[in-house]
Amino acid sequence: MAVPAPGSGQGWWAGSSSAVVDDDGGVVLAYRLRMGTGPDDPAATVVARSDDGERFTTVATLDKSRFDAMSMERPALVRTGEGRWRLYTCCATKNSKHWWIDVLEADDPAQFESADARTAFAGDENWGVKDPIVQRSDDRRWRAWICCHPLDEPDEEDRMFTGYATSDDGLAWDWHGLVLSPRPGKWDARGARLTAVLPDGRAAYDGRATKEENWFERTGVARRGPDGMFEQLGDDAVANVRYLDVVPLGGSYRIYYEAPLRDESHELRTELIPAGALSR
Repeated sequence: MAVPAPGSGQGWWAGSSSAVVDDDGGVVLAYRLRMGTGPDDPAATVVARSDDGERFTTVATLDKSRFDAMSMERPALVRTGEGRWRLYTCCATKNSKHWWIDVLEADDPAQFESADARTAFAGDENWGVKDPIVQRSDDRRWRAWICCHPLDEPDEEDRMFTGYATSDDGLAWDWHGLVLSPRPGKWDARGARLTAVLPDGRAAYDGRATKEENWFERTGVARRGPDGMFEQLGDDAVANVRYLDVVPLGGSYRIYYEAPLRDESHELRTELIPAGALSR
């Protein structure tokens, strides 16, 4: 376990993390804390450091009030070409089902608490945007996979699709449409949210079959095709966890994921996966 559940019961969740290996070989981790499912319940984005990838010390906490948000979800942590740090925070608009994503930049993760925030993905009246994956590619282009929630039907906003965007600077983005969608009649018929994309095109995603399974997503596997679209692999989920993040370590991998407990709270767990163990 990397971070314990903050309390007991539904909505008391630690998880939905994004991890980056630091220059010294340690790990910097950004994750979401929630303490209840109501609009007035506490939520925050936490940034922490670890020498071994398992035991973390908090260096910054960004409460939802910092963004005038109703709640928070999965952040994305990434380095710029100049070695600075960026944190993309996922924020819920008050009194609505809309989400947006802000970005903060700092020389050190501990400075995020005082960094200015600007909107990177605003969403609109038709789509809420959340749970970003943000990467810098070898050609210095920025890529992002964003969970998109359609807002066109009241009380149906939990549906999940994954959209794709690119950028020259990681601040102004061009959208390229949806690249992963639910499959009617399958275990992921209600939603398909990418959570990890590896350099070779392998990916993990969260899915669920029904509205009632909201907050009970499971992890599936997918692969990116030459056209940038993702195809789900297999007819069932592979693990009863969500928000799987995969960090390549030069052959081996460290994974982080949000695991449900019997009382419906969630804790953030980590495992070291040997080289060759991720076979698909």
